[in-house]
Amino acid sequence: MASPKKRLQGLVAATITPMTEHGEINFSVIGQYVDYLVEEQGVRNIFVNGTTGEGLSLSVSERRQVAEEWVTKGRNKLDQVVIHVGALSLKESQELAKHAAEIGADGIAVIAPFFLKPWNKDVLIDFLKEVAAAAPAQPFYYYHIPALTGVTIRAEELLDGIQEKIPSFQGLKFSDTNLLDFGQCVDQNRQRQLAFLFGVDEFCIQRFINFVVKLENFLKLKVSRNQSSAGTTNFPFPH
Repeated sequence: MASPKKRLQGLVAATITPMTEHGEINFSVIGQYVDYLVEEQGVRNIFVNGTTGEGLSLSVSERRQVAEEWVTKGRNKLDQVVIHVGALSLKESQELAKHAAEIGADGIAVIAPFFLKPWNKDVLIDFLKEVAAAAPAQPFYYYHIPALTGVTIRAEELLDGIQEKIPSFQGLKFSDTNLLDFGQCVDQNRQRQLAFLFGVDEFCIQRFINFVVKLENFLKLKVSRNQSSAGTTNFPFPH
């Protein structure tokens, strides 16, 4: 069974693919990007060529070059570099998986094929199994993003028995708003040491906004009570 150097956890940055004004990949800034993530943001895990990186809009050759650059520039700086290798073509996905293993990536991830879609769990697992088999020593992650793929097979259903068919399976990136499904994934797989990455940034932002609003209301209430008990003069609470 594939085993990463350490369990994938904490913040994992979904990297953009930097471009020049002429639409060419700007490889020269990726080293600076690595340093920014590590030194300024404290982030040491990345997810390359995913949705944020527009991986499916790049050619296979470009995806290979981007992966190579991130792995090279991240060596001895990043903890884990996970490369998304999903594609409509099984052969292309297998080629990218093999390449990720050859360049020393720490894991690979795959979305569901979204043109001729898998119609049930078993068909989807068969596709994922074929990709994983191209790089059997690589930790393998399923990239669950039904809003883009149109494949609505629940992640919790997919996890049932998947490691028996894909021994390298290590977890999933869950980019969906169905929190019940995500919660069931976590709750029903606590003993399996899988990684569950939540990828809907908007939910995280909304939770932060809610926290700020609640904190402001709490402080307003506290100030009001203190003023009432001490008989002090009112002062405006900053917004």
